[in-house]
Amino acid sequence: MPSRSVQLVLQYDGARFAGWQRQRDARTVQGALEDCLSRLCEEHIAVTGAGRTDAGVHALGQSAGVRVRDTWDPMELRRALNAILPDDLWVAAAHEMRDEFHARFSATSRAYRYLVGTDENAESPFRRRRELVWRRPLDRAALDTAALALAGRHCFRGFAVRGTAPAADNHICDVHEVSWRDREGGMVFAIRANRFLHHMVRFLVGTMLDIACGRKSAGTLRRLLEAEDNREVSAPAPAHALYLERVEYPLDLYLSN
Repeated sequence: MPSRSVQLVLQYDGARFAGWQRQRDARTVQGALEDCLSRLCEEHIAVTGAGRTDAGVHALGQSAGVRVRDTWDPMELRRALNAILPDDLWVAAAHEMRDEFHARFSATSRAYRYLVGTDENAESPFRRRRELVWRRPLDRAALDTAALALAGRHCFRGFAVRGTAPAADNHICDVHEVSWRDREGGMVFAIRANRFLHHMVRFLVGTMLDIACGRKSAGTLRRLLEAEDNREVSAPAPAHALYLERVEYPLDLYLSN
């Protein structure tokens, strides 16, 4: 039967998900989406994600690729899914794509943000579940210097969980944009790159915060960018303040807006 390729742009609250990837005994984003799609389409529908977010990580623009019968218009599929998806998972948009589209391998960049709350109100139960509460003094210039050092092409082996990438992987990532920005009540770390390694953003944030509060030396980050292991990296920052913001693809892969 004729079918079509559809990109689903997802938003989800990661608090009650054990990450993206389907697991036998845990609730995951991929599992919830596949279950609802299969129910609608009356057959198993496999879902491919642009990346595997960790347990507790949120998404404002995760990308998922599916193939469904061509009787499903993407907008109708979106409306039908949103009617039955759990309340912490939502399809923000749906696009018809060319057959060669692959949610993971076709992506040209991914963008994340990490929220840090530095004012007293960050202790609020409405904020502490969505951002990292940080009440210690920080050297703001040290954060900016660290972010500047990350721009460009680097090996991020020092900021990855050992053994989670294939043995032949060079751990090189091209960082297109990276910065710390002030916001009301705190700061946001924003980074966009062609790829990310397991826990990479959280390792980066944890290490930069340790540098900015004096727990690690300013040269730590440079050494980690040249390291063959992650022995000097800080503990990863908590997952609950990390957001997958968007995934980008070549425009010629889109058949609909």
